[in-house]
Amino acid sequence: MYKMMQLWTPLSTVFRRVLPTTCCLASFTANSQFASLSSHLQSSSRVPLRYGLDFSPYSKISLLSFCSQSAAKLDSTTKRCWNCLAEATGSTPFLYCDSCRSIQPVDLSIDYFKIFGLEKKYEIEVDGLEGKYKDWQKKLHPDLVHSKSEKEREYAAEQSARVIDAYRTLSKPLSRAIYILRLEGVDVDEEQTVSDPELLTEIMEIREAVEEATDSQALNQVQSRMNEKLEETSDSFANAFQRRNLDEAVTCLCCSCNVIMGSTTLRIEEMITTDV
Repeated sequence: MYKMMQLWTPLSTVFRRVLPTTCCLASFTANSQFASLSSHLQSSSRVPLRYGLDFSPYSKISLLSFCSQSAAKLDSTTKRCWNCLAEATGSTPFLYCDSCRSIQPVDLSIDYFKIFGLEKKYEIEVDGLEGKYKDWQKKLHPDLVHSKSEKEREYAAEQSARVIDAYRTLSKPLSRAIYILRLEGVDVDEEQTVSDPELLTEIMEIREAVEEATDSQALNQVQSRMNEKLEETSDSFANAFQRRNLDEAVTCLCCSCNVIMGSTTLRIEEMITTDV
């Protein structure tokens, strides 16, 4: 006990110099060591209470735990290159490392809209898609990494194929509509039967007009008529999706775009090409 008092005395002397003269240190005991120290520090005018210091061994705040959790959170959100460990910078999707020029593995959290730097919405500017598509292929095309490791060649094949699919999907209104609904967790049955009598009649009339057409001029007239219908349907889908009425959006998609474009447009294009 005497040796312990010797060890504790210099420390208590130091705190007497720091604390106000109105404070007095309690006698040392094994159970009161941390509790008394915390109490005196909190009562001292030189240690503001707002810092919330707690030297108790039972404190719920652990500096080591706090640092570990912060590091884990940083690691989980920071994307690094698999080859040089460089961090992803900027807002560009991390498909390619600018530091070592290595192609990165596919990250499914990066959707097709993010690949092209677009907001996730149905109505987009498609004019700039081709330029961005070519820029990606200049970095991701498999022919550019034919001399690199098998791992990176696989990454290149996967990333390049995904960018191609993204470009084709977003370029067409129908495929873009189907994709954006899938992002919302809605799977579209592309072969769903038309149930609207008025729409069904209109589709049948268009098909009959195609069958009865005798030359390319007549087919062009049918094509123009159907383009108008597709634009009308596209506008209806865009309005429904913007209002977050997904049921109505699916109805517009399945009952109009899919049936008309899928079953009739291809036939018209085929007959125009052959120039009946």
